[in-house]
Amino acid sequence: VFIAQSRASGSHRDLEDEELTRIFVMIPKTYTEEDLREKFKMYGDIEYCSIIKNKTTGESKGLGYVRYLKPSQAAQAIEECDRSYRAILAEPKNKSSESFEHDYYSNNIRQDLRGNTLPFCMQPEFCSFEKTETRIQEPVSKRLSVVSRLPFIQEQLFALFDLVPGLEYCDVQRDPHANSGYAVIQYSTAASAVYAKYKLHGFEYPPGNRLTVIFLEDGNDSSE
Repeated sequence: VFIAQSRASGSHRDLEDEELTRIFVMIPKTYTEEDLREKFKMYGDIEYCSIIKNKTTGESKGLGYVRYLKPSQAAQAIEECDRSYRAILAEPKNKSSESFEHDYYSNNIRQDLRGNTLPFCMQPEFCSFEKTETRIQEPVSKRLSVVSRLPFIQEQLFALFDLVPGLEYCDVQRDPHANSGYAVIQYSTAASAVYAKYKLHGFEYPPGNRLTVIFLEDGNDSSE
């Protein structure tokens, strides 16, 4: 297999160096660069490993890069490594790393929630709900409260909850004195809100940060 370069790319060597030998992986936050190298050295000669860290706290974001000497080694790593690493080819260094991380999170969220936009009657776990089950014992509504220990970015949170059909609005509320996130979500129907809570309560976004999703009273009759 020969990988053709685009006309916008530089020389073939530039293409190979930037686009075909570096992979981007999701890792446990406890991993060191040595751990990362140890996990991926079986696929080929590694030029370097690096872990993405929070610029303020210095803590790992649970993401890292591995660069191999050959494109074939990077391809083998992507194909054969454990699926939990969610390995992909990394973007060239000239693309903003924050933009790439956002795209990566968004794509993985869509994979995790794939199928959620199907009609509810086609979702077996949704249709199996009974009124006697504890998960819908609480009063339900079309409005949800979302809490996180990390602040929210409006566009990212909207994109996440918009994966469930019927999103009417997403209002991120900011407290300048608190380094946490709080938002109010509203759907057009209670069914959509129930499904969003069922799927996204406890969901890690970004990885390592669990969302808390609860119902908010919206003034409507919840018996429906």
